[in-house]
Amino acid sequence: MRTLWKGAISFGLVNVPIKLYTATENKDLRFNYLHEKCKTPIKYERRCPTCNIEVPSEEIVWGYEYQKGQYVILKEEDLAKIPDETSKTIDILDFVDLQEIDPIYFEKSYFLEPSQGGEKAYALLRRAMLDTGKIAIAKVKIRTKESLAVIRVYQNVLLMETVFYPDEIRSTAGLTGVHNEPNLHENEIVMASNLIRNLSAHFDPSKYTDTYRENLLELIQAKVNGGEITATSPRESAKVIDLMEALRASIAATEKQEQKSEHDEPTPKRRTKSKTG
Repeated sequence: MRTLWKGAISFGLVNVPIKLYTATENKDLRFNYLHEKCKTPIKYERRCPTCNIEVPSEEIVWGYEYQKGQYVILKEEDLAKIPDETSKTIDILDFVDLQEIDPIYFEKSYFLEPSQGGEKAYALLRRAMLDTGKIAIAKVKIRTKESLAVIRVYQNVLLMETVFYPDEIRSTAGLTGVHNEPNLHENEIVMASNLIRNLSAHFDPSKYTDTYRENLLELIQAKVNGGEITATSPRESAKVIDLMEALRASIAATEKQEQKSEHDEPTPKRRTKSKTG
């Protein structure tokens, strides 16, 4: 993996030198826009409509639009004047319980690896976090953005996840459709709860795959090989059915699956007691 950033975790009076790596990757298939007639990729240019020329990167500056059509220009030397205490450190602010943070706050994950000479301090922080069951709240600046972050232990590695600030989480006040509470029958609530219990399982990420991406790759490969492609039949529009009927059918299906799983499991062998001398 390519090192994205180098710095240190500031842990009280202890500095833990670390290297930062991106922990996740987006595997979406990417497509290019082509001109249908000649199949040439479409070219995107940074063109100034006023000067009617293509603008080189060295002539492009940052502009903040504070009013419609009115910009404040910012240059590198302007950004250098901003007080910056987090340019090369991950400053731990607090330790909290992971359960206190709603998943909506999480943004992007990074692996933290100790740099040479930082192995002991790294191991100490990891062990202390495991013993206390706490995760760290920290501030970090990556490139030109200062982020709030959490640090936790993941598979014996310190993992940093950038999180949104509270004012970056949109309010739900505008979602008017959820405020009208319909009358729910007690039997509906009981059956819905039973359905959830029947579908409950331990989280195993290996069970889940991106079937759309797999099907898309198969489609692309078939075109590459010149094979015939058969389109799947469109789904029929769903009929409106009674809620209780749907719940009963779902519970029955999950109970059958549960009974089948129990039937398929081998009978455990009876363990014999060993004699102790």
